[in-house]
Amino acid sequence: MPPCPPACQHPFLNVFRHFKVDEWKRSTKEGDVAPVTDKTLKCTVYRVRGSVSAGSYIQLPKTSTQSLGLTGRYLYVLFRPLPTKHFIIHLDVSTEDSQVIRVSFSNLFKEFKSTATWLQFPFIFEAGRSRKDLAGMIPAGTRWTCLQIDLHDILLVYLNRCYSHLKSIRLCANLLVRNLYTSDLCFDPAVTIAEARRAKLPVTPVPREMAFPVPKGERWHDHYIHIRFPSDSSETFSEPVQKSCSLPEAVLPGHVLQLLPHPVAFSKQVQDSVSLKVQKLGPTASRWAPSAPRPLPEVNLSCECSEVSSVGGPSGHCQEPFPWVDKRAAGDSIHISAQKPAVEPVAPEHTASQESFLPDPVLRLKGVIGFGGYSTKWALWTRDGAAVVYPCHAVIVILHVDTREQRLFLGHTDKVSALALDGSGSLLASAQARPPSMLRLWDFQTGECLSLFQSPVLTISSLSFSDSGALLCGIGKDRHGRTVLGPGQGGGAACSRMVVAWATDQVGRGGEAVILAKAHTDVDIQAFEVAFFDETRMASCGRGSVRLWRLRGGELRFCPVDLGEHHALEFTDLAFRQAQDGHTLYVCSRSGHILEIDHQHMAVRHARRLLPMQTPGGPLPQKQTFSSGPGIAISSLSVSQAMCAVGSEDGYLRLWPLDFSSVLLEAEHEGAISSVLISPNGLRVLSATSLGHLGFLDVPSQEYSVLVRSHAALVVALATDCSRGQLATVSQDHTVRIWDLATLQQLYDFMSREEAPCAIAFHPTQPTLFCGFSSGAVRSFSLEAAEVLVEHRCHQGAITGLVTSPDGSFLFSSCSQGTLAQYHIGGPWCRILRMAANVVCLDSCPSPNALAVSGDSRLLAFVGPSKYMVTVMSTASLDELLKIDVSALDLAGSHLNSAMVVCFGPTPPGHLLVSTSSNMVAVLDASSGRVVRELCCVHPVACSSLALSGDGRFLLTAADRAIKVWDYLAQASPSCQVYIGHSEPVQAVAFTPDQQQLLSVGDAIFLWDILAPTERSPPGSVQGSPKAPPTCKASLGARQLEDVVSGASGLPRQQVPVPSWASPLQLGICARPSKGLDATCSTRRARVQPTTRPDSYKHFMARYKASPLAKDLSLSPAGDEQLHLKAVVGYNGNGRANVVWRPDTGFFAYTCGCLVVVEDLHSGAQQHWVGHPEEISTLALSHYAQILASASVQSSTALHCQIRLWDVQGGSCRQLISHHSTAVQDLAFSPDDGFLVTLGDYGDRTLALWSTATCELMTSVCLLEPVHGVAFDPWDGGVLACVGRGAVTLWLLLQLGADVSLQIHQEPIPEEVGACELTSLCFGPAPLLYCGSNAGQVCVWDTRAGRCFLVWEADDGEIGVLLCSGTRLVSGSNTRRLRLWAVGAVPELRRKGSGARSHSVFMEHELTLDGAVVSAVFHDSMDMGVVGTTAGTLWYVSWAEGTNTRLISGHRSQVNEVVFSPSESHCATCSDDGSVRVWSLASMELLIQFQVLSQSCLCLAWSPPSCRRPEQQQVVAGYSDGTLRVFSVSRMAMDLKMHPHQAALTTVAFSADGQTILSGDKDGLVAVSRPRTGMTFRVLSDHRGAGICTIQSTRKEYGDFRAEGMDLWLAASGDQRVSVWASDWLRNHCELVDWLSFPAPVVTEASGCLPPTLAAFCPWDGALLVCVGLGVHPEVVFYSLYQKQVVKKIPLPFFAMSMSLSPRACLVAVGFAERVLTLVDCVSGAVQDFAGHDDSVKLCRFAPSSRLLFTVAHNEILVWEVMSH
Repeated sequence: MPPCPPACQHPFLNVFRHFKVDEWKRSTKEGDVAPVTDKTLKCTVYRVRGSVSAGSYIQLPKTSTQSLGLTGRYLYVLFRPLPTKHFIIHLDVSTEDSQVIRVSFSNLFKEFKSTATWLQFPFIFEAGRSRKDLAGMIPAGTRWTCLQIDLHDILLVYLNRCYSHLKSIRLCANLLVRNLYTSDLCFDPAVTIAEARRAKLPVTPVPREMAFPVPKGERWHDHYIHIRFPSDSSETFSEPVQKSCSLPEAVLPGHVLQLLPHPVAFSKQVQDSVSLKVQKLGPTASRWAPSAPRPLPEVNLSCECSEVSSVGGPSGHCQEPFPWVDKRAAGDSIHISAQKPAVEPVAPEHTASQESFLPDPVLRLKGVIGFGGYSTKWALWTRDGAAVVYPCHAVIVILHVDTREQRLFLGHTDKVSALALDGSGSLLASAQARPPSMLRLWDFQTGECLSLFQSPVLTISSLSFSDSGALLCGIGKDRHGRTVLGPGQGGGAACSRMVVAWATDQVGRGGEAVILAKAHTDVDIQAFEVAFFDETRMASCGRGSVRLWRLRGGELRFCPVDLGEHHALEFTDLAFRQAQDGHTLYVCSRSGHILEIDHQHMAVRHARRLLPMQTPGGPLPQKQTFSSGPGIAISSLSVSQAMCAVGSEDGYLRLWPLDFSSVLLEAEHEGAISSVLISPNGLRVLSATSLGHLGFLDVPSQEYSVLVRSHAALVVALATDCSRGQLATVSQDHTVRIWDLATLQQLYDFMSREEAPCAIAFHPTQPTLFCGFSSGAVRSFSLEAAEVLVEHRCHQGAITGLVTSPDGSFLFSSCSQGTLAQYHIGGPWCRILRMAANVVCLDSCPSPNALAVSGDSRLLAFVGPSKYMVTVMSTASLDELLKIDVSALDLAGSHLNSAMVVCFGPTPPGHLLVSTSSNMVAVLDASSGRVVRELCCVHPVACSSLALSGDGRFLLTAADRAIKVWDYLAQASPSCQVYIGHSEPVQAVAFTPDQQQLLSVGDAIFLWDILAPTERSPPGSVQGSPKAPPTCKASLGARQLEDVVSGASGLPRQQVPVPSWASPLQLGICARPSKGLDATCSTRRARVQPTTRPDSYKHFMARYKASPLAKDLSLSPAGDEQLHLKAVVGYNGNGRANVVWRPDTGFFAYTCGCLVVVEDLHSGAQQHWVGHPEEISTLALSHYAQILASASVQSSTALHCQIRLWDVQGGSCRQLISHHSTAVQDLAFSPDDGFLVTLGDYGDRTLALWSTATCELMTSVCLLEPVHGVAFDPWDGGVLACVGRGAVTLWLLLQLGADVSLQIHQEPIPEEVGACELTSLCFGPAPLLYCGSNAGQVCVWDTRAGRCFLVWEADDGEIGVLLCSGTRLVSGSNTRRLRLWAVGAVPELRRKGSGARSHSVFMEHELTLDGAVVSAVFHDSMDMGVVGTTAGTLWYVSWAEGTNTRLISGHRSQVNEVVFSPSESHCATCSDDGSVRVWSLASMELLIQFQVLSQSCLCLAWSPPSCRRPEQQQVVAGYSDGTLRVFSVSRMAMDLKMHPHQAALTTVAFSADGQTILSGDKDGLVAVSRPRTGMTFRVLSDHRGAGICTIQSTRKEYGDFRAEGMDLWLAASGDQRVSVWASDWLRNHCELVDWLSFPAPVVTEASGCLPPTLAAFCPWDGALLVCVGLGVHPEVVFYSLYQKQVVKKIPLPFFAMSMSLSPRACLVAVGFAERVLTLVDCVSGAVQDFAGHDDSVKLCRFAPSSRLLFTVAHNEILVWEVMSH
């Protein structure tokens, strides 16, 4: 049937009339279809009814091989459903890439379903029923409906495909249909042409022949229903338009049609913030419907019935809803409201180019491990013999046999049941198993799916191409269990036993596969093949039959071969061979017979039987014909010109000559051979086994190579090894297999026939594998010796969970009987430590996420003791720390919520993720159990597996056959992408150790590449900082720009602001603040939607801090303080542009935490400007060096972040202003210092202009996109420049009296720069503007001409710092490089315009520093300057000398200890970065650094003065791997390394004589070692189960406290216990003097964990112990060792985190988590508080002389001078 010409389809097409439905020549009907007269419409309509909807229908065109060719965007269906019945509407829509998609609407569907080729939309009728009961029969009183279907948007929104034309329509019972129309116009059915002309309405009225009759004086909506789906056009999604509406007046009678949506897989916050409701066109609203689909307005709370815009969701996809027609209480309007599911591509390579917060796609399937699935019969050679083609469940794999590289064909949604490749190797056919079987034809070279069509059979089991590829045949069973050959078209009734052949010659030219012939057969068919020499001839074989087929005259005919005495054999395979005397057909049987059949004469030429021969000395079985005894069961054969390859069920591949005289070669396999195939060149033989192994035999070399090994059943769990790059999997086939992740090849396998493996885990540091079995056994395997090391049978039920702690100390296992076991695996053997009964949920199924251990190895989480509870335990002691009731998480649900699996996030912030039965993932605080956030509707079913990447960027969830990747960093609205490819439910997902790939297991093992930018330097990210991929791009017109400006002007908003991704920068002018503001200025403004951190390291991100801010402090009056802040050690490398320097005045300032440090570079003396409550992000110094501006991030107690203006001369804060909500990105003063511009970060996105004279906000601009930097033009104070994505923005300051406004001008980035972001800027000589990009380019702009005239590659990474003075330019990047450029020729190049070349710009000098460059300031000559890096270092750079000198240096991570030399000349610090640093105490200059890689240094001690001579002083350091290292300070070398602990050390101390080292670890063990010999001679386990917090040793008189020994020492553990000991280590004597135990304090939500237990001997009274952290109240406790009781208590405001006692005065320094330092006078009880810390005060240490006090907050070291000393 020729398609309808496009000219005939405009302005609309009457489908029934054009195709003459009443004649039924170009259309067809089936079942009860009859014309009837409708009383309402007063015309003839067609009634389609029947007990089964699919049994009665109207179909256009007549056959599905034809096409309607209707190109209209909209399809109008005028129909009325029949009451109490079901109906279905099927539409077959063709895409621009010739893909056919079926779109179906029916009230049979209860939920939305989507595949790559089928969209099913539920159609719901509401009659006062609950929503869950809406699906079902049609109620009485339904009305005629105009269903307007936007085919373009359906394909675009739900499948990311482009609409081409409507191919076919099928209207199934039960319904009345008047007509169908197509058009590109959006008609309003309620408005006629006459009404539109009379009222001059701006709408497209419905044509007369489409109109429903309306009685005079009545309204259209009183009688009919109009449904438009989807509700709006995707072409205008990015252009929200504000429009108000009101409710119609009339009440809607009867029932209302509704379409049931599918729950959105987004968080609850998204569902609440975007209410997707669309008012259907009522009598008022519809009269103003535009002729084209219009954007829907936003929610307006003041409007009772408002239209809501479809806005871009968090993933960047337009959230166009599913139709939901809703009945309103008042009014005659029908509403459609719904939610769009997170529809992602079925295969990543089919993804449309659509940007998101996540890169789209974020995953790409790299490789699969597996073979077969439905059948292991199909493995093919390519034409050149270089690769093999085979199915792996739903994936088709092309494997290169030499390189082992894989190419994957994705698209099938179920297991591939058959494959065929044509003779030229250009066309591949595949069929999938799930009924009805779908077939795909692929372009083998490109991997493009050329055609997809449906088969009438349940499952196709065999396919065969002709040599030319023009004919395709196949085998299968029909719906009655009978054999059917060949793919067919879908939708027909069940066929009888038949053979079907297709013509496929037009497939590659845009055509489709066409059925040529069908034939019936009643015989069994096991193999079918088209002859290579004649595509009209075929052959088949099966039980008792061999048939020859022929295609002639459009018919398939067959003729059976006379088999004679072999008629009862079961034939399994066949092959054609070309011979000189004709063509021979070889057929093999299960009894060992091989028949040679003359194809022309259809007779058996030779018959042979292969028998095993039991001949002594003859290992190879010989051929015998028709002998008695069992034959070799042959399953497959392949024939070449010289030999025949035979595969049999005994596992042997044998090569025979064509006369079968003797065996040439044989190869034994592990399982029965299912397929053999000789390569086209005859040199290799491919073989496949029933166990899923695939390999080939190389005939010349007689070597066998294994290509693929796979599990033969479902893979249930996986584990990855961090050090060796290995993967372990367990399967229901009772095997444990170890794979190499790099090559995807199997390394080992273990078989257990009696019991099935259930769980698997690698040892973190040793070559050991742990496996749990269904019998309850837990076995340890050595990967080096490939043997079982030890077996534990402490469980009574099947193992459900198995996990190791990351530090390699413990192994945990759980079983189905609720038992939890703890094992020690730190030594060479795995031994059991503890058992806990009835703690894990009973009868839980094995899961990789049944048990979870936190990243710091401290916490263990699992579901139990019931399915409604999640328990958190201490990994060391199995003490219960927390129980979380998840049943209360979903209070609105009808059923109790139960937990499914658990997963820990990275530490910090220490999240615990719990998947629940309500399809939700709850993110909990692991220390307090409070809900941080919830991800609702994650999957349609409960999530079975969770995984969170090491950097916390990506969350993986798996349920059923789908994998979702979530943008976990997006707190408010995480986006996700869905990936399918598994044909069975996914059992587990995990990231590879390098975090660059992820693994999913189920039917097979899938390895996915993560396409997101990695956390490396170029471009756009500092190490350790999260990145955000680019967002989607759109643009707004002038009208929308105007609306945004007015929307931010302080006037009442008519719509919620919506982010318009990557549109040109737009502004909104805020209302000026009122006059007379006091010292704290604050303004309100219209807020824009928050965004994710841009792909730029230039943006500041405050370090995460869990510590709260103290509210009430007892600060002493000025002059009465007992402590004075003397010095700060460290520089905040986390800040941006936080260094200022004026060489002419010598003013030098930088930030450290929340302090501004002003330092004299000559003397080193410091001033500290205190006032900011949070971390300072940036600084700016005015041009006349009179004002310093500093900005800090938003605190938890304030709405805005602080900006302080400091008087440089006096050091006082002259003004505090606030406007930005999250953080300030950049500050800049105007050239005359009259204005200060402040730029908010990516979360704030505002630009504010302040008057420096009055500190008054002059104007504020709302930016729709993040801006990376701002600068004033030094040559024109009225020009301001900003850089961001895609453009340079210039702002012109217009000042009229006291009013200031900004005029915007934008210049796009030229094409030669590419798709990058400008991240830095600086002005050069007028009119030059230099801009750096995240791709390492420097662009030069002419600000007068508004153009970019020069670009050069200046770096490999993102340029974050640019400075220019005269003819020299300095650039700094995240690649740690600082470069000096000679740019003197640039002004001359400006005259050449865009044709300028960068050869005249050259690099003069280059330096590589210790971190990304974040701050820089240089002298005007550019010869010297100061540069700050993310390593926390300030460098003095001299270009003239080519040197860089360290000015300021601090630790990069948490400082854990400060100790002093006995002479107090030096101090030493240690940190999580693995370094031990020795400082000069007088100048605080770094002298020595000892660095240990990949370990954290957690504790430190300096040898006492009695140890040895001063020049032989030592420092002992304890590390996270349980080692002690002794360093010589004088020799600057390591003297000794010991390993006394298996767990991380927490504290260390020398004995009083310095001859012994006492060390404690996090497991509660205290080890006693000798530094001279390196031997550990004693281990005390009295505190086992709780980490040791403190160890202190001092001298005593012999016999004091009635104990022997000269040393008195104590140990305090985290369970509020303190032990005091007397010892004489030379005699190996140790005696317990006292034991203190106190009740634990109450853990508050703010603290989240127990405070440490700290104790010390009182320096001024040796019989007293001073303790904090003991008891239920925060207080300092004084305990007498003589009286054995508490003698004094001093209350504290909070629980202490650190404590230190002054050796000379009765003073106690206490640090708190609330960032407060308190000094307590123990004599008077006076207390003084001191601020200035940016985090918890984790450490306090008095110097031996008591003159100095050191405190530590994270990596900041504050040195205080004790004034009362």
